[in-house]
Amino acid sequence: MFDWIADLIESTGYLGIVVLTFLENVFPPIPSEVIMPLAGFKAAQGTLSLPLVIAAGTAGSLAGASVWYYLGRKLGQARVIRLAARHGRWLTMSPQDVESAAAWFQRHGWSAVLIGRLVPAIRSVISLPAGIARMSLPAFLALSAVGTGLWTTLLVGAGYLLESQYETVADYLNPVSNAVFAGMALWYAWRVAAFGGKPDRT
Repeated sequence: MFDWIADLIESTGYLGIVVLTFLENVFPPIPSEVIMPLAGFKAAQGTLSLPLVIAAGTAGSLAGASVWYYLGRKLGQARVIRLAARHGRWLTMSPQDVESAAAWFQRHGWSAVLIGRLVPAIRSVISLPAGIARMSLPAFLALSAVGTGLWTTLLVGAGYLLESQYETVADYLNPVSNAVFAGMALWYAWRVAAFGGKPDRT
């Protein structure tokens, strides 16, 4: 997978980074922990501009986060809960999960968005309760941009600094990234199989 991401970024440049980070936030097929350090490698090699790599990664992440924000804002908590009740097995999300996330967001407010964008397990889902709570869009985008920008800069900077060790890192990251992707697929399959909610109704 490392080689595939490298080839994609090599051939599509900043657009590829935007697309990959967008997809990572909508439904994480590839973690940003793999995408952005690799983009940092490319910047260190002179193939891409470091500031533009950070900007592309941040823009893609913000676009993906906005999808979940608008979904939560449009549907509202009651409809999201009904959606979870009907299709929770495939979403791996129960009505209780939705209520807990909404309550947590209400308690922590703006800091939940800022800090949540820096936490790998939370980054892709914090936008939904923000939308449900009808948080101000400018505030949501501003806080998300700050949190995402910091996270992206950290990952890109790590890849940039490791440029001299590119071949060594690639040798172990390729199997590791494949294992991460396989692990995510197995985790999803396990969540579906072990989901404790009521069976889906058509």
